Amino acid sequence: MSHVPSRLMAALDALDHAFASEAPLPVVGCSYCYSEQDFAALSGPLHLISDDLLSHVASEGPDHWDNPSRLYRRLVPRIVRLLVTDQLHIDEELIASRLLQVEWTTWDTRLTGALSEVWSAWWEDTLHTHPSPVSIRETLSFLTVVTNDIRPWLNIWTATHHPAADAHLADFIDDVLFEWEITDLRMGFYGEYHATPELLPWLLTDIHDRAADARLDDPYLLDPETR
Repeated sequence: MSHVPSRLMAALDALDHAFASEAPLPVVGCSYCYSEQDFAALSGPLHLISDDLLSHVASEGPDHWDNPSRLYRRLVPRIVRLLVTDQLHIDEELIASRLLQVEWTTWDTRLTGALSEVWSAWWEDTLHTHPSPVSIRETLSFLTVVTNDIRPWLNIWTATHHPAADAHLADFIDDVLFEWEITDLRMGFYGEYHATPELLPWLLTDIHDRAADARLDDPYLLDPETR
């Protein structure tokens, strides 16, 4: 095993350890969407919560729970582990939006630090693995929205000279240039992050020569007045 997936696995294990002190809590929520059995399961040991119930709760809006931040904080290690391995089966951007809604950056620094290490390790792993479990666009969108910043992730991509990173670049460009979506690209389930102002110049300058895609020379992209 190379150091990259080893780093991601270590980060996920460290995430489990950091959140281990999040003890079970009596869960109260929407009785229309969830049964008493669901509440009992969510109030019990984390490892006994079924993947299906976990996925459902991970995607649910915070208005369904009496204490959404506390509940999400307890479930985060399992949610994130399933997310990065593409086993959650929920739109990655929606999970990023949910994390913003429960204000994950305001949690204890020990917890936010463990999550930030997973974000970084996941991105590194993705750029060294093609195809990756989660598509490059979904991964970048998640990381951009959950950190409210696209530039650090683009900088890492620029600095990563690896065949997998270049293969992802070709896939990504083909995706965002379809019907010129790049000219008004918003990331996040609710379109929270307008990526075009930073992403388009990056494509046209920083990695242009690595892209080998003639569409990046189209006057429509080069001159905002023509769009």
